[in-house]
Amino acid sequence: MDLIATLKCADQPGIVHAMTKAVLACGGNIIENQQFTDLETNIFVMRTRFESDLDLAAATTTWNAELDKFNPDLKLRPTAQPLRALIMVSKESHCLRDLMYLRELEELNIEIPVVVSNHESLRDLVEAQNFKFEYIPTLDKVQAEKQLSQLMGQHAIDFVVLARYMQVLSAEFCRENAGKIINIHHSFLPGFKGAKPYHQAHQRGVKIIGATAHFVTADLDEGPIIEQDIGHITHSATAEDMIALGRDIERRVLSRAVKLYAEDKIFLVGNRTVVFN
Repeated sequence: MDLIATLKCADQPGIVHAMTKAVLACGGNIIENQQFTDLETNIFVMRTRFESDLDLAAATTTWNAELDKFNPDLKLRPTAQPLRALIMVSKESHCLRDLMYLRELEELNIEIPVVVSNHESLRDLVEAQNFKFEYIPTLDKVQAEKQLSQLMGQHAIDFVVLARYMQVLSAEFCRENAGKIINIHHSFLPGFKGAKPYHQAHQRGVKIIGATAHFVTADLDEGPIIEQDIGHITHSATAEDMIALGRDIERRVLSRAVKLYAEDKIFLVGNRTVVFN
């Protein structure tokens, strides 16, 4: 069986040695290994992909026996097992389309049990691709999040992707799902908030636009950053040109972030992320 193990704990001597002992005890062979120590927090993170003669339960027991003394956050799962993502959208479809397309190409190892929206606009698009669509209006946000939590439990959701979902989630919901909600938003220098940010950027003569994918926290658009990208523009670009380029960057950045999450390559360390490539 091909397995991925992820580990996070305080840095201390002997962790890698114990990991290799665990792999050997599983009759295993290491295929990939990446590790990093954050000097500011003294947190050690490691991602190991290995082949084993044992099944998941037996391999997990073996790893725990070797590594429990380090008090780690340790997880093992089959490499081929897709994570289950709940996608949330409003009216814009570019990020959603890209995720569904990459899923169809099997370039994203995820399942999409359900797509949730606060509008009906994208129902036909979602259902035409044979995905389940759920409309959850947000006039009563408490009730909306209650329905959302029920859906997540019903479909055994591993993580949530806000693919241009234009609603603010409550601080309580964000805390309950910390490290499990990925969002995408436009990113400018300087930043523009409110209505028509691309038009504001055009009026100010911005030369670089971009997008940021990050984990959602109770602080709006301030969660740990996962992935970013930019595009250069000139004075000849119209606001519509900037919007088109922004859409392209947003979809690419979000898809890369989802792929990294689905491959267990993102570790939360304090207020930032460690991302293995």
